[in-house]
Amino acid sequence: MKYNIRDLIGENCITIQDGQKIYDLIYPELLSDRSVELNFIGVKRILAPFLNFAIGQLYKDLQPEDLNRLLKVSNMNSIGMQGLKIVTENMRRYRARSSVP
Repeated sequence: MKYNIRDLIGENCITIQDGQKIYDLIYPELLSDRSVELNFIGVKRILAPFLNFAIGQLYKDLQPEDLNRLLKVSNMNSIGMQGLKIVTENMRRYRARSSVP
C-alpha cells in the first residue's frame, strides 16, 4: 500500500495529531505483514512530534526487523530524513532499555 502524505496531511507534517493519523492508517497494514510506502513528495516541513507518532511508536508495537522489511519511506527531504534517523535511534534505545529486566 502506498500513501501520499501530502494528500493526507498537507505540506507541513508537524503535529502529534497528524502523526497519529498516519500511525492509525498504517499500523493495521504492517501488523498484517503487508508492505507500506510513505511517500513524502511535496511535503516541505517534517517535525519530530509528527515523526514520533507516525513512525516512532511503531517500534513499541512491532519488531524492528519487520519494520525494516515492511515500511518504506520515499521522497522525504534531508531534514526530515535526519529527524527520522533520530526518532528511529531513540526508539531503538528505548526498546532496548525496556527489555532489560
